[in-house]
Amino acid sequence: MGSMEGLKAESNGGAQAMNGGGEMTTTRRGRSSASSALPLEVGTKVMCRWRDQKMHPVKVIERRKVPHGGASDYEYYVHYTEFNRRLDEWVKLEQLDLDTMENDVDEKVDDKATSLKMTRHQKRKIDETHVEPGHEELDAASLREHEEFTKVKNIAKIELGRYDIDTWYFSPFPSEYNDTPKLFFCEFCLSFMKRKEQLQRHMKKCDLKHPPGDEIYRSGTLSMFEVDGKKNKVYGQNLCYLAKLFLDHKTLYYDVDLFLFYVLCECDDRGCHIVGYFSKEKHSEESYNLACILTLPPYQRKGYGKFLISFSYELSKKEGKVGTPERPLSDLGLLSYRGYWTRVLLEILKKHKGNISIKELSDMTAIKTDDILSTLQALDLIQYRKGQHVICADPKVLDRHLKAAGRGGLQVDVSKLIWTPYKDQEDEELRRDQRKSRACRSSARRSQQQ
Repeated sequence: MGSMEGLKAESNGGAQAMNGGGEMTTTRRGRSSASSALPLEVGTKVMCRWRDQKMHPVKVIERRKVPHGGASDYEYYVHYTEFNRRLDEWVKLEQLDLDTMENDVDEKVDDKATSLKMTRHQKRKIDETHVEPGHEELDAASLREHEEFTKVKNIAKIELGRYDIDTWYFSPFPSEYNDTPKLFFCEFCLSFMKRKEQLQRHMKKCDLKHPPGDEIYRSGTLSMFEVDGKKNKVYGQNLCYLAKLFLDHKTLYYDVDLFLFYVLCECDDRGCHIVGYFSKEKHSEESYNLACILTLPPYQRKGYGKFLISFSYELSKKEGKVGTPERPLSDLGLLSYRGYWTRVLLEILKKHKGNISIKELSDMTAIKTDDILSTLQALDLIQYRKGQHVICADPKVLDRHLKAAGRGGLQVDVSKLIWTPYKDQEDEELRRDQRKSRACRSSARRSQQQ
């Protein structure tokens, strides 16, 4: 047992004591001393009651005064350190256990001391290796800039059709919509409003019952519409605003002229209701067949994500090209792609008799050879022998991997796809704009933040 004689008070209200081994131990703050630390500083770590009614560790990202409250009455925007940023939220003081409060001051002092011992090159290497999934292609400075600008969600909830949906991330809506508790979307034209009454008035005037484009696929209750960003600019921009609420890594492009949007809908007698979408550049020099993909939260885990991926490859087959998604992928997007590539390749290998090359697999599936190689290597189904890759497809191993890959999702009925590749008399002008757009992406991020 530690001796009471070893007890000494700290200036921050905590206490340290000598234990039996002569080591210093830290005790929890008392409720009165913790209360004196209010309002909590940004960077404070504390335990917080989450929606599962259990306590979880959080870090305070931002704070704001409660309207008509006292001097220390604040709400706190917290990041649950165990979970993805999509679960960050505003919480009330009573959800926080102030007895568990820790301050980041010591951590910052330690970091400063450590940084004095590191060379500039070593610090850059650490920055480059501490990258959140989905941000691998951002350099350290861009990543810090992105996280600082998007750290607090500006829209907490949206209404879209019959669904109320909690948002996941910041989206750069026009400034007059910032800090709106809930936005109301027209599910057909994607116009958004601050109040339910505005939406109700809008719905009486809106004559759309489906996305403003060409229906290129219909099978049962599912329809896919191709929307040209140049012909339907406002719809394309609103779709990007909506998507950014659920995609952390997405860079918002106000110039949607260069993109085609493929919007998947569930249809009934009331109209065609958006499920998700993917976009692609009209002309991609890097063979990208998909720029952005999203399945809206109410429709996730129903096979729609893999359906959208499969649909993008069916379009590539009709174009006579191989394709690959634009990077970086979101965490959920990467999972969907890995599952899709795994199942498609394993099903071919299981049915195929005799040898088959990576090139032949690419020609059959329209999947880029690099994606095929990375997928087979992850499954340990490929070896490098005598200067070439050799596929090792043992039937029992294939069955085991297929079982682990889970269900394949909804199937695209190619016979129901009526589509011709995009062509335009302004092709060369579009290609020049495309190159200019890619060259200016980093500056686009900065201008978006302003």
